[in-house]
Amino acid sequence: MGIIEKIKEIEAEMARTQKNKATEYHLGQLKAKIAKLRTQLLEPPKGASGGGEGFEVSKYGHGRVALIGFPSVGKSTLLTMLTGTLSEAASYEFTTLTCIPGIIHYNDTKIQLLDLPGIIEGASEGKGRGRQVIAVAKSSDLVLMVLDASKSEGHRQILTKELEAVGLRLNKTPPQIYFKKKKTGGISFNSTLPLTHVDEKLCYQILHEYKIHNAEVLFREDATVDDLIDVIEGNRKYIKCVYVYNKIDVIGIDDVDRLARQPNSIVISCNLKLNLDRLLARMWEEMGLVRIYTKPQGQQPDFADPCVLSAGRGGCTVEDFCNYLHRSLVKEVKYVLAWGTSARHYPQHCGLSHILNDEDVVQVVKKKEKEDGGRGRFKSHTTGPARISDREKKAPLKT
Repeated sequence: MGIIEKIKEIEAEMARTQKNKATEYHLGQLKAKIAKLRTQLLEPPKGASGGGEGFEVSKYGHGRVALIGFPSVGKSTLLTMLTGTLSEAASYEFTTLTCIPGIIHYNDTKIQLLDLPGIIEGASEGKGRGRQVIAVAKSSDLVLMVLDASKSEGHRQILTKELEAVGLRLNKTPPQIYFKKKKTGGISFNSTLPLTHVDEKLCYQILHEYKIHNAEVLFREDATVDDLIDVIEGNRKYIKCVYVYNKIDVIGIDDVDRLARQPNSIVISCNLKLNLDRLLARMWEEMGLVRIYTKPQGQQPDFADPCVLSAGRGGCTVEDFCNYLHRSLVKEVKYVLAWGTSARHYPQHCGLSHILNDEDVVQVVKKKEKEDGGRGRFKSHTTGPARISDREKKAPLKT
C-alpha cells in the first residue's frame, strides 16, 4: 500500500470516528500518523540523484510575493499589469506552465512577483506539478491567493487545505510551545495555564507515535493537538496570505461588498483596472518593509537609495542595519544618531537594540582608533623599541 492510500485510509477512519471525550486520544494518534506520512510524501525518493525539474528562480529585490490560484483566475494578467512583464494569458486553462518572475517598483523598493502555474485539488499529492508550485510559495515572504469572485466560496477552502497539507500555515503565528528532545529523563510535561484541548496522556501518546521517549514539553498557550504536532515536526512555514478576488465586474455590488469585508481579503478587476493601487498598498503593509536612509557625518542624508529591512528577513534593529551595511561594522560602532518616527527627539543617541521605523534617517559614528605612541608632544616618532634593554647593542669600537 502506498503512502497516499495510507493517508486516505486514515482520513476515512477519522471521518467514521465520533468526536467525544473517549475518542480524542485515538483521533490525536491518527492526526500524528497523517502528519508523519505527509512528511514522508514530501521527501525525495531514496536513491534519487539530484532534484527534479522545478521552477525555482533566484531571489531578487527586497521581497518576494507568489501568486497562487486555480487555472484561469487572472494571475498572468495581474502580473502583466503590476510589473509590465509579459505573461501569456488565454481563455483556456494551464496557459502558464512554468514560473514567470516580474519586478514591482514601489516606494523606492523592488518586489519580486512570481506568476506560478494554476494548482488543482490534489496538488499536495503531486497532481499537476503541485509540489513544485507549493515549494516556490514556501520561499516567498507573502502569498497572494487569486480567486474568481464569480465562482463558489469552496475554492478558497480547497486551496487552503492543499497548502496546509504540505506544511504552509497561512495567517497564523507559531504556537507558544517549548519542545526539546533529551537523551534521558523521560518526558517532562508542564503548562503555564489550564489546557482544554491537550492533556498529559494525549501528549505522551503523540510523542510515542514519533518514537520520542525523552523530551521536555512546556505549553505557554492553550494550543490544540495540531499545534503540538506542528512543533514536533518542526518543518512548518508560517506565512502571510492575502485573498485577492478578481473579476468583480461580473458580479453584483452586494457580493462585492460582502467579499471586501472578509478578513485578509481585497477585491480587484484586472479587466477594468479597479483597485490595483489598493492591492499594492496592502502588499506593502503585509510585508512590513522598512526603508532606512543613511547620513554621512557633516553631509545631507542620501534619499536616493534606501537600505530596506524587514522583520522576516533579519529584523529591523540598529544591529541588523549595521549587519546589512557590513558584517564587521557592529564591532566598530560607538553610537548611532537617529531621526524619524522611532526617535523621541532629533537626533536621538541609540544603541544596537533600538528598533527602527520606516523612513528613518540613521548616522553611524564609529570608534576612533587608539594611537599606540601617545598624543601631542608625547608622541614618539621613532620606530625603535621602547625599552633600552630591547635595543640592539652596537659593536664595540676597534682599538
